[in-house]
Amino acid sequence: MTELLTLFAIVLGVNLLPAFGPPTWAILVLYVLNTDIHPALLIPVAATAAASGRLLLALAFRLLGNRLPEKYRRNLRAAREALEKNRRNAILALGLFALSPVPSAQLFEAAGLAGVRLLPFILAFFLGRTISYSLYVFTAAGLRATSIGDAFREGLTSPWGIALQVIMLIGLVLLAKIDWAKWLGGKKEKKRRSTN
Repeated sequence: MTELLTLFAIVLGVNLLPAFGPPTWAILVLYVLNTDIHPALLIPVAATAAASGRLLLALAFRLLGNRLPEKYRRNLRAAREALEKNRRNAILALGLFALSPVPSAQLFEAAGLAGVRLLPFILAFFLGRTISYSLYVFTAAGLRATSIGDAFREGLTSPWGIALQVIMLIGLVLLAKIDWAKWLGGKKEKKRRSTN
């Protein structure tokens, strides 16, 4: 039981990090390789901890969003309204949260800044992570006899992985700077601006 609580705390802490945290799947694989806990017990604990961490991260960024200059808040409101107005966009965003291989920290930070409803994203994230963690955990259980520690170290320190994190952080900054009402409003917005 102590090992599961420790796993929960580690995964929660990693998922609270705004960037550069190790992937949860790597932690799970290391747990499978170094403990005798049944793999099926690791999955719900890790998925719950990851979803809780991302929810807390999004809520923290929602508070931060309230402190941004009005121009940025207006841009973020326009992005949220466009996402919520079009059901297809919302479904695509949920799919991105659920199944995306890209780091999810910045996605939750963006959702928090934009002020979107978090419950659907958290549920999609939880379900998606339950599926992906199951694949990693049961694959690792099958490979327990093999030494793959070097492969994990490479994955955690990969220049490509670090570059992707930096790109996602830049994207998060750009999200708030883009005038979404202008870009998503199309011709109506341009006509309204030209008449003013």
